[in-house]
Amino acid sequence: MHTEETWHAFVEREVRKRRSPLLWMCADGLLLFDRDGVGERLASEARMLAAAGPPAVTVEELEDYRYAITDLLDDLAGGVDQGERLFIATELARRTGELALALGGAWSGGGKWLARRLEITVPGLDARVHDAVREALDGRCEDLVDVVDEVLAQAGGRLWVGYRRSGTA
Repeated sequence: MHTEETWHAFVEREVRKRRSPLLWMCADGLLLFDRDGVGERLASEARMLAAAGPPAVTVEELEDYRYAITDLLDDLAGGVDQGERLFIATELARRTGELALALGGAWSGGGKWLARRLEITVPGLDARVHDAVREALDGRCEDLVDVVDEVLAQAGGRLWVGYRRSGTA
């Protein structure tokens, strides 16, 4: 339950992250009650914001994706434990999907919405990642590395050297 003010605050924060479940709920959902017209006004605004798309990914965000994914690829190459490989491979799948959506200027999502938006934005990539993760779980990581590197290449490739972020005090 939101007031108009809290709705705007939540949506603005979520839109900056290029992932807004509330926005999509209001854009695509069924309005049940609307005594004063606020519901229809917010639904209309949600449809316009959703159609406009998310804000562009920044250079810093792309570098953060590249660095995190590079680190996971390094972990995958050095990992022999089946349990570790499970979590590394699934994290690679999620982050690679998010990067592909960011590069495509598309809204992101979690769980099923990540897969659905990925299929719309980069048809076939979700299936390739799925198959590659299954192979990696059995110890054959080459296909996963290849598909991740393909997506990374669109953002400038792996990133270790020169990556630096300052912490906040």
